[in-house]
Amino acid sequence: MKISVITYGTEGDVRPLAALCAALNRCGHHTELLADASTLGSARQLGVATQALAGDIAGGAGAAGSIADVVGRSGKPGAAARALVQIVNTHTAAWLRQAVDAARAADVVLAGGLAGFVGLSAAEALRLPAIGLGMFPLTPTREFAYPFLPPGAAWRPLNRLGFHLINGLLWRAMRAALNRARARACALPALRRMPASHPMLYGYSPTLLPRPHDWPEQVEVCGQWTLPMPAWQPPAALGAFLADGPPPVYIGFGSMAGFDTARLRDALVHGLAGRRALFYPGWSRVDVSGLPATVHVLGDTPHDWLFPRTACVVHHGGSGTTHSAARAGVPSVVVPFAGDQPFWAQRLALAGVAPAAVPGARFGAADLGRGLAFADRADVRERARKLGAALRAEDGLAHAVASIERLGARR
Repeated sequence: MKISVITYGTEGDVRPLAALCAALNRCGHHTELLADASTLGSARQLGVATQALAGDIAGGAGAAGSIADVVGRSGKPGAAARALVQIVNTHTAAWLRQAVDAARAADVVLAGGLAGFVGLSAAEALRLPAIGLGMFPLTPTREFAYPFLPPGAAWRPLNRLGFHLINGLLWRAMRAALNRARARACALPALRRMPASHPMLYGYSPTLLPRPHDWPEQVEVCGQWTLPMPAWQPPAALGAFLADGPPPVYIGFGSMAGFDTARLRDALVHGLAGRRALFYPGWSRVDVSGLPATVHVLGDTPHDWLFPRTACVVHHGGSGTTHSAARAGVPSVVVPFAGDQPFWAQRLALAGVAPAAVPGARFGAADLGRGLAFADRADVRERARKLGAALRAEDGLAHAVASIERLGARR
């Protein structure tokens, strides 16, 4: 099959879809991945054909600013949601035109992230099967609260209502721009309701978050979508640092920004209390000059290679990093900023492999010290080891490929 895949988000959002495309290619299919230009590096490394969508997720989008800054403002979730909606609405028309052109020869369209509605509309215009992709649950359920709500804030009887409410609010904020684009680019009728009848595949672990019993049959939880990067070798300096002592702590917040960089630097210097650590600055803009010799600053490094060589992973709680840390069998200290990050922080805490999360807006040296003390406990390390073994036994890519083949064949 020829498969067109469209998404929009941070590099961490796009990397699992790149792995899925590579797995489909290895099974004899041909995929093309459409996403922001700055997020397509892993896809190219895996030999996946790509197209860059309009926009600049790392540098900004008009008045909305960088998406990293947007999600970093954890104290203003409403403002973050509005800015994300603005990014989508700004580019919807261009994305839809490009998605339709890219999928003209396709047999099926896979759509996810901020471009999900666009991908579904492109498939409708071309009369192709459409499959939704997600890294966190969006399908309404009574079994847990919507991932964007503060953990524990919703009463259990209102869980399902919360999904409908928030999905509905986001849909209404994007509907006008989408319907204009549908009319102009594809001559499609306006949508009054949010598309919800398509199959949905989730690329997260059923061990970490079991599939709810009240989900419809066409919604599947596959397991993590990840592949090792080909021919990757560590830089000499990183290899030497790892060999020069006990496993270090990893600290990295990926695409997060917009937080107090002075506090984060203070946590690095004082919270570690001389402990060996690896620090990945990512988009944080932290000044790494003058850090202690016990802190090694590293560039983008494959998590599947690095995390098993660490004692603990300090991260923001994005779905991909959460799963990679759990899969590695090491404890986490989660510092969530916004979006679904507090949700995954809670899942790790419920599994007993991470302490209760401290939000990024308040995280400091004392919090890091307490988190590392928790991660050093023997019972925590044993639970992390068992959780890692369970996740490694899952084959999320094989599950997803089989489902896509089955659903695509219905054409």
